[in-house]
Amino acid sequence: DVVETQEHYKSRWRSIWIMYLTMFLSSVGFSIVIMSVWPYLQKIDPTADASFLGWIIASYSIGQMVASPLFGLWSNYRPRREPLVISTAISVAANCLYAYVHVPHSHNKYYMLTARALVGFGAGNVAVVRSYIAGATSLTERTSAMANTSACQAVGFILGPVFQTCFTLIGEEGITWNLIHLQLNMYTAPVLFGALLGVVNIILIFAILREHRVDDMGRQCKSINFEGEESGVVDQDAEGNVDHVAVVAINFLFFVILFVFAVFETIATPLTMDMYSWTRKEAVFYNGIILSVIGIESVIVFMVVKTLSKKTGERAILHGGLLIVLVGFFILLPWGKKLPNIQWQEIKNNSIPRTTSAEKLMPFWSLQATQLPSNHTVEPVGCPVTQSWCLNTPMIYLAQYISSDILIGLGYPVCNVMSYTLYSKILGPKPQGVYMGWLTASGSGARILGPVFVSQIYTHLGPRWAFSLICGVVVVSLLLLEIVYKRLIAFSVRYGRMQE
Repeated sequence: DVVETQEHYKSRWRSIWIMYLTMFLSSVGFSIVIMSVWPYLQKIDPTADASFLGWIIASYSIGQMVASPLFGLWSNYRPRREPLVISTAISVAANCLYAYVHVPHSHNKYYMLTARALVGFGAGNVAVVRSYIAGATSLTERTSAMANTSACQAVGFILGPVFQTCFTLIGEEGITWNLIHLQLNMYTAPVLFGALLGVVNIILIFAILREHRVDDMGRQCKSINFEGEESGVVDQDAEGNVDHVAVVAINFLFFVILFVFAVFETIATPLTMDMYSWTRKEAVFYNGIILSVIGIESVIVFMVVKTLSKKTGERAILHGGLLIVLVGFFILLPWGKKLPNIQWQEIKNNSIPRTTSAEKLMPFWSLQATQLPSNHTVEPVGCPVTQSWCLNTPMIYLAQYISSDILIGLGYPVCNVMSYTLYSKILGPKPQGVYMGWLTASGSGARILGPVFVSQIYTHLGPRWAFSLICGVVVVSLLLLEIVYKRLIAFSVRYGRMQE
């Protein structure tokens, strides 16, 4: 064991800050174009429909799910600089491809799909980032470092749309550089900016990042990874088997956490349009504000949880976070008696209240007489009568929705940080690249399946079924946490090398 020098300490934390930056840029790469994908897709390829947009959004998570274990495996046996540089270079190239998807004469939507999938593939480096931070921090530093990492990720998700909004000042036409067929407009400028940030990140990785490793007590160790003189064997504290039951349990809990949050994000716009008769523009605007506030709330929670975990421990905080999420979705269940406004009646006449039972149960075929002429330009609002549950499911009041947003915005970041922290501590000083890759992949899979689940259940069965099933899933997660609670301890504690 080597006592850590001041110079080693400074170099170690400079490297960790580079990891924070990499995480931030990875999330910016996802969110910086998310608001403009649909109008850009319509502009470059009129054959694209809303269902194809879903594939484009999902392609990022699919790419990340595939890449995470691969980059994680790579980082176990080679210097982390290699997968980090290659993955960032892939993201840079993918962003440049996105800026040129207007050039081909056909199949433009498939080029956009490829570009977003490759950006997601490059974002698989978050597994490398997490494994590096896990290996370069002691147990007492770990929670704080993981919280900072998640905060950087959250800030990236918040600032991405802000950057996009700034670039809208360029306009749809923008500037064209004919020599290289480049159009610099509100759709391409954000990704080119993202590519520039990626190049800066690569330069900083080469200039500052060094391989560092400390054991659970903070003592300097030789690096697990091969890098010239720094390579070496794992120290004796790494001897012992990882508790795979605890590993699988955390993977499942993390999947559930990401799944329910993906459901929450996906359902926000259609739910508010159905319940409060908001127009598309109103729903996007108001939910955008709500999600921004939740993002700020999350960053504050990340900062608070670092201090709180020192007093209560990570397991108790994870338990509390899951309970808060459960309450958040329980509040969303329809409890009242008032029914939502039906879309066809809003079209018929906004001034006629729906009071009779006959009106509520009017068969679909008899609604034809209530429709406006085809040249009417008013956007229909309310709960579509094609969703049969609208006729008999009570509405969710706005106070319920806002309360639920606040609670889920509190519980989700708590669960997110604690999952990563507990996971890294359970794995101990062994190489964590592959394990972190699987954890990232499970989160990516949840982000893919969540929107599919909620779109089907909500559309056909309504919010009562959708949110009841989510509550059931969270209850199962809480039961699992109770079962494995005593096993979710640090590797060094499990083998008696440290006190819990």
